Amino acid sequence: MRKFNALLFMFLAAVLVFTSCGEDPEPDNPVAISGIPATATIPAGGTVGPVTATVTAPDGLASFEVKKDGAVVTTVPLNGETSATQTFTYTATPADAGKNLVFEFTARDKNGSVATVTHVLTVQAEETTVRVTTNITGKVTWVASKTYILAGRIAVVDGAELTIEPGTIIKGEVGSGANATALIIARGAKIFANGTAEKPIIFTSVADEIASGQVSSPNLEPTITGLWGGLLVLGRAPGSFAGDVTEVQIEGIPASDPNGRYGGNQPADNSGVIKYISIRHGGANIGEGNEINGLTLGGVGSGTVIENVEVIGNQDDGIEFFGGTVNVKNAIVWNAGDDAIDTDQAWSGTLDNFIVLCGSETDHALEIDGPEGSLLAAHTVKNGSVRGSTAAELGDFRDGARGTFENIYFFGFPDPAATAGRGDLSLSGDKTLANFASGDLKFNVLQVTSPAAVTLTTVFRNGTHVHASDVALHANTIGATKSAFAGWSWSAVSGNLNDLK
Repeated sequence: MRKFNALLFMFLAAVLVFTSCGEDPEPDNPVAISGIPATATIPAGGTVGPVTATVTAPDGLASFEVKKDGAVVTTVPLNGETSATQTFTYTATPADAGKNLVFEFTARDKNGSVATVTHVLTVQAEETTVRVTTNITGKVTWVASKTYILAGRIAVVDGAELTIEPGTIIKGEVGSGANATALIIARGAKIFANGTAEKPIIFTSVADEIASGQVSSPNLEPTITGLWGGLLVLGRAPGSFAGDVTEVQIEGIPASDPNGRYGGNQPADNSGVIKYISIRHGGANIGEGNEINGLTLGGVGSGTVIENVEVIGNQDDGIEFFGGTVNVKNAIVWNAGDDAIDTDQAWSGTLDNFIVLCGSETDHALEIDGPEGSLLAAHTVKNGSVRGSTAAELGDFRDGARGTFENIYFFGFPDPAATAGRGDLSLSGDKTLANFASGDLKFNVLQVTSPAAVTLTTVFRNGTHVHASDVALHANTIGATKSAFAGWSWSAVSGNLNDLK
């Protein structure tokens, strides 16, 4: 963002020797000013100059004065020189944007003769769209008065900080494969996306005509997916990786990009703050059957704050955790193209108060994978409401899944017996079953509104039914607190949460 400086005039007088020969000047010798152009144009916040004015007066100069729009800005006294130079520089203020400024330069001699030159400075209107084409270094702020266009894979690099004002809109251009657009918060970088309930921060596609202050898209349906990539936050917290390596490359980012590395040995690593953000229409395809998640959290540490996050219409997963220790509170995923919530590589944080709204393409509401290395950390997922669809499964727990899943309400899923196993919660693999038997995989207080005549054992497989109960629609006593999403989320504003208690 260009910084607007205060009004700045620099007048540096270079006094020249008198050119008079001592005789009385002729009465018609004029005062003259040269070197000032009649017009100039600068961008908002830009600077004109330095411009050097040369003033002459055979009778000796008395003063040089500058006015801006009729008001005197400065007066420089002179001491009878017959010639002098003055340097003029002006930096536009925010109030100047889109205006024509009139500067008057006036020279007077000792006999009262006057010369005036007028300069009209056109300051262009402030840009409202900024196309981001290079990685972000240093400390950068994106403001709500502008829309930021991601022109490619943009990384906030190690040591850099990106601050995003409440109400800011960020849009990704169309791209696929290595050219898929995405915003990466690399290890050692920080993002401060502090939206508010009144002014959420929105990540969306360039096809979206949404403007700051709007919550619902005026032209895109929430089912439209894959128009850009997504948001990736990467940190130095540990994960359980194959071969017990300490760091790996995140899926969705080419191995040639070092900003895609995540993992380490810093559980309390801090990647910044994310609050009140909505991520929409992402999941661009980067390879056969491989898309970018809406929000990817790779090795993100517990020092990072993530609260009030919405992911809508993502072609791949809504939110996916790859190791790390970060906690997430108040999350909603609507119309995920694959899994709504996906956990991998021994993520060991907590997801508290979440809503899943399955779409027609959603595979699993919950996909829970076990560790890939020897680190056996586990996570907690609690206080959720999950609305199914005709093709979705409640959950797939596999590959040695571990963790605690409690106070979760499911409804709107099909009969598993009539849909080739869709609509159930299942455990797969010997390690997963062993973890369930030992208590390393734990279920506590699950509720479901099942289709008519469908038993709990049909929905909750592998003995998990003992931790579940069947309730009538809207008779659930557990689940998410949907008021946390009121006002700022498209899901709530659209009325799509009305059927949740």
